[in-house]
Amino acid sequence: MRLKKESVLRFEWADGPVPRIVVEHRKKYKAIDGVLDDNPEILHLVHQDLKKLSCGGPRGRKGKYTSESVLRALVVMSVEGLPLRDTIVRIAESGFLQDFVRLGNRTVMDFTFLDKCFKAIRPQTWKRVNELLGQRAVEQELFDPSAVRSDTTVVESNIHYPTDSSLLWDSWRVSARLLRQARKRSPESCPHRFHDKKVKALHLFITRYISSRSRDRRRKVKTKFRRLIARVGWIVGIAEGFCTFARGSRDIELLGVALELERYLPAMLTVVAAAERAQLRGETVAARERVFSIFEPHTELIKRGKRGQPVEFGHKVLLSQTRAKFITDYEVMEDQSPDSDLTEEAIEDHKDLYGEYPDVLAADTSFNPGAKKRKVLEEKVKTLAIPRHVRDWADKLLVSWQAFRAGIEGTISCLKRAFRLARCFFRGFNSFASAVGLGVFCHNLIVLAHCRRE
Repeated sequence: MRLKKESVLRFEWADGPVPRIVVEHRKKYKAIDGVLDDNPEILHLVHQDLKKLSCGGPRGRKGKYTSESVLRALVVMSVEGLPLRDTIVRIAESGFLQDFVRLGNRTVMDFTFLDKCFKAIRPQTWKRVNELLGQRAVEQELFDPSAVRSDTTVVESNIHYPTDSSLLWDSWRVSARLLRQARKRSPESCPHRFHDKKVKALHLFITRYISSRSRDRRRKVKTKFRRLIARVGWIVGIAEGFCTFARGSRDIELLGVALELERYLPAMLTVVAAAERAQLRGETVAARERVFSIFEPHTELIKRGKRGQPVEFGHKVLLSQTRAKFITDYEVMEDQSPDSDLTEEAIEDHKDLYGEYPDVLAADTSFNPGAKKRKVLEEKVKTLAIPRHVRDWADKLLVSWQAFRAGIEGTISCLKRAFRLARCFFRGFNSFASAVGLGVFCHNLIVLAHCRRE
């Protein structure tokens, strides 16, 4: 059983003889502390997810850390822009942050425990937490939701740049490692030898010479690809056979290896099939039929026409923001959609949250819907500040609203730099969406904290 919160004797957060930057740092956390205390329903939602993590066993033993301490530790992680391990070190070395986290006389939690707690909080909970924070702020008249600006960005997955040869090599080395692990436990489960150096040499040759214009080199690259695909297909077949063998075994360790292999097998089979079609048959394989990482198979290929980065690997995120820089709504898309299809969604979501359509929606040209849909949306929104043609830039009112729209670019940059949303370092789509939700939540906390300080 995990307690939601408990009374803790708090220190005096004095602004004594310390550098000015430290005083500002403490004031920021004091304001965040006040926002969290003023919104107890946020802690209630998080507690509903965290209490499932620890049932207390038959004796009903209490969890060592309260849900409030866990939530505040996650806030510190996001606000400071630190990974899990560094977050725990930062809290352990700062009595001020220990007071903010409300640890009392307890030692700081381990980073593995904090990781489990983060994964126990569902992405839907983070989304609802942000909605409640926004609704409460509107009730307190901290910002005006009548004018919003929307834009999309991409949060990248933590993967290397995917090529057919690198994905085939990933499939080989992971399969070989796990099968060797199983062979140590049970030699009869995998009576095969794996020549890693030969397979890696094939991968390196392809990587080095695949862009060569020499016909002789191209023939050799294709021959190497044929061998690499055959070898990886062979070991993936062995992995499937091992998983079948392990299911009939009572050895727990073998079953554990088989479960881990089964998690990778669908992606490995897709990698082999796509490489064979593209490299041997000369087919063009669509992105939706490919896998860009066997570790993060949910990753999408996204093209946004950026000169410096024409292709990105991750997920598209829709953001809606007010003039006060508060992010009223966000959506992490598991399957990407064109920006023009998201305009209506942004307007309807705003009405669901705040009871009425916005007076102004500002967005860039890519959000322009079709002519028929635009007429419908213009009946709902007083000013749909989305340019359609070059001549629209002669309209002074539209130009002023586009200047307002440009403000969201700074927020996107801030989310990526300060809240570590340029790249998500958590595995799986649910953790990916939760990381975005936590980053948006902490950004909004700081915005409201700034309003409180003023």
